[in-house]
Amino acid sequence: MSRAVVAGALGLGLGLGLGLAWPSLCLAQTGPEPSINDYLPPSEPEVSRDEWRQRIEEARRRAREVSRERREHPELYKPIPEDPDRVATERLLRDDSLQRGDIVATKKGMFVYQGRSDQPRRDQDFVPVNPQSVR
Repeated sequence: MSRAVVAGALGLGLGLGLGLAWPSLCLAQTGPEPSINDYLPPSEPEVSRDEWRQRIEEARRRAREVSRERREHPELYKPIPEDPDRVATERLLRDDSLQRGDIVATKKGMFVYQGRSDQPRRDQDFVPVNPQSVR
């Protein structure tokens, strides 16, 4: 074999090796890889130092207003107590473990669950247990 053939084969092998090792050198690619910035919303233009200071002062002013209002009218900010009966009823209606025939005890008495598992629970699915019939 001549030197030209060997040199050509080496050149071809080296070219293919580089193409596989560094795919970015491959001419078949259509465009650059997407970057993280392609997925982020467009950013707002940067604000000047004076605008930033104005925003901070406005936020402080609003915070002082809210603080003053809370001090002057604390009755408006008291938490509303939850009705324990309503909370218990909602918990019972969301209980996925209930099966037809289960008995539940509440402040209002004992009830038998008569609903179906393939339908949403309703208050009417709970039938009172008649204490006279139980011996």
